[in-house]
Amino acid sequence: MDISTFPPIATVLDALYNLVLGIGAVAQPFAGDAAPMLAIMLLTVLVRMALVPVSVSQVRAEVTRRRLTPAIAALRAKYAKKPEALQKALTRLYTSEKVSPLAGILPTLAQAPVLSAIYALFVHPQLAGHANVLLTQTFLGIPFGSNLFAALGVAFPQVLVVVGLLAVLAVAVELTRRANLRWAGSAATATAAATAAGAPADSLAGAAAIASIARFLPFITVLFAAIAPFAAAIYLVTSAVWTLGERAVLRRVIRAA
Repeated sequence: MDISTFPPIATVLDALYNLVLGIGAVAQPFAGDAAPMLAIMLLTVLVRMALVPVSVSQVRAEVTRRRLTPAIAALRAKYAKKPEALQKALTRLYTSEKVSPLAGILPTLAQAPVLSAIYALFVHPQLAGHANVLLTQTFLGIPFGSNLFAALGVAFPQVLVVVGLLAVLAVAVELTRRANLRWAGSAATATAAATAAGAPADSLAGAAAIASIARFLPFITVLFAAIAPFAAAIYLVTSAVWTLGERAVLRRVIRAA
């Protein structure tokens, strides 16, 4: 069963479909053939603007967690071999400081429905009983419903465009990751704090392994963009660049407040 035909979902997709077409029509006089792409980028900006309060909450939580780093390191050292006790202690600490452990992923969770809807817009030939005109739109010859692997069968210039878009996404993801590390403090500092608190060597090794894996997790976004419709990749790139700039501004403003 195609869930896009379920009446409530079909209604939402049709509304989003008309919104994208409407933005594209407004942009057409000055954007020309780039109007469909600009429509997706503007839609992304609108979504991210609506989520600014969520991002503010996230950064405030980051500020608090940064302040709590020594206390968290001490708890991890104290309960290194008692994971349940550690979890309870961390929960008590977060509760007393009014910090949600989920605050760091709220913007991602909030965007998931929008990204899913955009994905659906560019994979279904029909929406709400009518033809999906968006699938006929292109940018530099690349259909918005295609992806990197589909572009491989088109022409080399189109492949370069898609690869270039993925490269921009990868750079934005990496810059954001590095900014997050600088903001949270270096791994060496965290390890030194944990060692000073008396953490056993095996727990430190485990933490180092987790940190190594976490280094590559953000790049899953790039892999998804490579297999997702071109329109979804545009959304992801725009959102990633927005995140990079937004975090820099919010961290500066909130830290100074």
